[in-house]
Amino acid sequence: MAMKSLIGRYTNVFTYAGKTTTLLLGSTLFISIVIGYCSATMSPDVSAQIAILSVLLFPAFILAMLDSRRLIPYILLVWVICPEVRRFEDWMEGTYHSVSLLSIAPLLTSAVIIIPVLSKLHQLESPIYRLLLYLSMALMYGSLIGLAKNGTGTFYDLANYLIPMLIIPYAALSKFDHKALDRLIVAFSNTAILVALYGIMQYIVVPPWDAFWMNHVEMSSIGKPYPLEIRVFSTLNSPGPAGMYMGTALAPMILEKKWRGPLGWIGILIVTVGLLITLVRSAWVMLFIDIVIYTAVSAGKQKWKLLAQLSAVIAAMYVIIPKLPGAQGLLARLDTMTAIQDDHSYNERLDFFHTVFPMLFSKPQGLGLGSIGVGTKLSNDGALGEYGIFDNGFVAIFLTFGIIGGILFFWALWLVIKYLISRRKETGGLTSYTRLALSALEGSIVCLVFENGYTGLKGFLLWMVVGIGIMAHKTIAQGRRQRIDGTAGRLEDYPN
Repeated sequence: MAMKSLIGRYTNVFTYAGKTTTLLLGSTLFISIVIGYCSATMSPDVSAQIAILSVLLFPAFILAMLDSRRLIPYILLVWVICPEVRRFEDWMEGTYHSVSLLSIAPLLTSAVIIIPVLSKLHQLESPIYRLLLYLSMALMYGSLIGLAKNGTGTFYDLANYLIPMLIIPYAALSKFDHKALDRLIVAFSNTAILVALYGIMQYIVVPPWDAFWMNHVEMSSIGKPYPLEIRVFSTLNSPGPAGMYMGTALAPMILEKKWRGPLGWIGILIVTVGLLITLVRSAWVMLFIDIVIYTAVSAGKQKWKLLAQLSAVIAAMYVIIPKLPGAQGLLARLDTMTAIQDDHSYNERLDFFHTVFPMLFSKPQGLGLGSIGVGTKLSNDGALGEYGIFDNGFVAIFLTFGIIGGILFFWALWLVIKYLISRRKETGGLTSYTRLALSALEGSIVCLVFENGYTGLKGFLLWMVVGIGIMAHKTIAQGRRQRIDGTAGRLEDYPN
């Protein structure tokens, strides 16, 4: 029997290796054919974009087919580097493309998450199924209105909402133990350190491809393409996403030692400086809210530890900021945090809210997907439409989905919160992963005052953190069932 078992095990290993090799060879051949065909038949600009797009998609497809735990870290890397690749490609060609195929590369790469999900959809728990149903109803309603009013921009907007949400079923159907969850968060922290390091370099020495992009893009809020005068966007496509990326990663780095990565406190300081020079206050607000919520739902002893760590970060900022190049501009921006009523940006947001809010009652059916944000470019000859820049997330959601769709959307968010806290009594309190997920989700709702954080990169980061809480929740539930069946041991074997 032992010999048969050993032979069977090796047979399975070789079978798996054979399938993997076949898949890699077949995919390599396919991608080579695509690149060759594009190079031979299409214009140089389009063929180069498709070639880069294919190269970025190829590893994600392989990782998805293998249901690898490296899939999410790779997708994070694509979100981080793709805007910079696009800028470099434009600079090399000497032509700025307001609409590029590379802009959808992160979305297409993220979409492969559906591959490992499809075969397991029937295993979804009813609470997850229910919240996905409400989100789907809101998106379907917004799509119907959008198709009637906004044309092709509807599909782009739908993808920006829907694809990041795929992490919810992926998380609910994946098996990650506590070590795998920690590695995922550390991978996130490491990419944030890379974003921060490039941002610091960009602040001191503006690379020519970034300067080229700044001189052509219609975005007055990013400063001037000169050292110390740039508002840092790092490898992302604007200061907002860059700040939100680093702010989202900085929260777990500060909160738990195991999530900081190999650089420890040095990594925290690097990301803190990178976040500072983006001058994105909404990211600081989100970071503060995340830490406050996480601390509030922690046990008594943990609260004092977290407060001590936060105090250390604040003290380090107090020492470092005045010594940074261009510190006067940074300090002036930080001063507006305490005198926000005198801040021009804040007052513009307030006026905007008062102007647009009455539209919710005059158009209760909503404007549909594709009416707000970057998607308006597709129906406006490459230029942003009337609501291309929208500085209030609450209004954006209700104006997009209408009153009914907006209520469905927020009800789904409540169901996510309810699901995350549903087992707190059985596990003796909330796990660190659940606290992190709750703080991110509740923080995103508060930050709707500034912007809509449920689309694109911001949406992907949010649902990834929430997904970590869902995966931990599921792992503990499985452990409890196994203990009841007598097939598992201690609670400590599961995420905490």
